[in-house]
Amino acid sequence: MLSEQQRLSAIALSGRVLGALFYHAPSHPDSTALMAMLAAPDWMSEWPFQTPTLAAVAPLMATGQTDRATPINEEFQRMFIGPYALPAPPWGSVYLDKENVLFGDSLLELRQWMREQGFAPQTEQNEPEDHFGLMLMLAAWLADQGLRQPLDELLAWHLLPWAERYLSLFTENAANDFYLGLGELAKLTLSGWQNGMLMPVASKKLHF
Repeated sequence: MLSEQQRLSAIALSGRVLGALFYHAPSHPDSTALMAMLAAPDWMSEWPFQTPTLAAVAPLMATGQTDRATPINEEFQRMFIGPYALPAPPWGSVYLDKENVLFGDSLLELRQWMREQGFAPQTEQNEPEDHFGLMLMLAAWLADQGLRQPLDELLAWHLLPWAERYLSLFTENAANDFYLGLGELAKLTLSGWQNGMLMPVASKKLHF
């Protein structure tokens, strides 16, 4: 069982890594550096959340980067950009809003909560704030600042209610091993994040 400081440090580290890889294209400098790290075999021993499935994830992260059948840049385009319908949309309101729309009520609730906390993320695009990658990076920032209460509120109210559904769709539809491994790594990591939370995860009806 991690101590509170260890848990915050673990969330800060893993949230930065996973958030960047879910948000940035593989060609982005942040992604390039992280992918090089994940291609090396020793990163597993340093990952803050250890499970038996981690050993099966690591080879996927390495081989997926050089997969010629489904190049990683094309897979990022298919999974995150389009132009066709995304098999696993990365925005929370798609899952939480009855109309499956961007900028839905759940995003407005997230924005209101963020205003109450006195902060807003800095994004490179005109992106809804409930993008999975952005929310992981926000969680990492909160953990790095030692803000336990806001961190647990973000997880319990705004991220974890839909994250499992999103990651299930993501891994079911990933055609490149890197993204399959990334989805599995996110699953086991978010399970680790949930341990030690101050509050239960909110039960919300999913529509996607």
